Amino acid sequence: MPRSCKWGLLVDSAALVRDTIYRSTILLDRQEWNDWLAHCDDNFEYAIRAWSPEINKDVTYLALDRNGLATMVKLLPKHNTDHSPLTRHTSVYTVDVDEAARSAKAISSVVVYQTLLDGINSHIDAGESRLFLVGKYIDTFKLQDDQAKFLSREVRIENRRLDKGSHWPI
Repeated sequence: MPRSCKWGLLVDSAALVRDTIYRSTILLDRQEWNDWLAHCDDNFEYAIRAWSPEINKDVTYLALDRNGLATMVKLLPKHNTDHSPLTRHTSVYTVDVDEAARSAKAISSVVVYQTLLDGINSHIDAGESRLFLVGKYIDTFKLQDDQAKFLSREVRIENRRLDKGSHWPI
């Protein structure tokens, strides 16, 4: 539902949430980790999880708060990693806004492709793009000062095997 902002303009909260999700996708693709974290509240919680039918339970691959993520991204340049870029394709499915609570929840589909720089046989694999993972973003936002800030993101992945580069925020 549109509301007035401090400049007298109308702000659509659902559109604001969608815009934040899409802009954060671009920042993650560019590996602009600190700019992405700027879209996150100080109390932000991040997790990557998958359902494992083999053990009939959820598996948590990563669970960090904002400070933990800030430390992780600070150390990313020191990690031994495959530098093949990840490209995320995100489609926002739903945005449910609670104007009274000044919050929103969103569910998005995410597909991540990896374009190989080297591969096993660099003369054959270099430049090849392949599917890296499939999943959903389950996001919660705080709506404040005409901004949507991430309060939490759970990445629910269908994959149960993550390869090199998977220590990057998805």
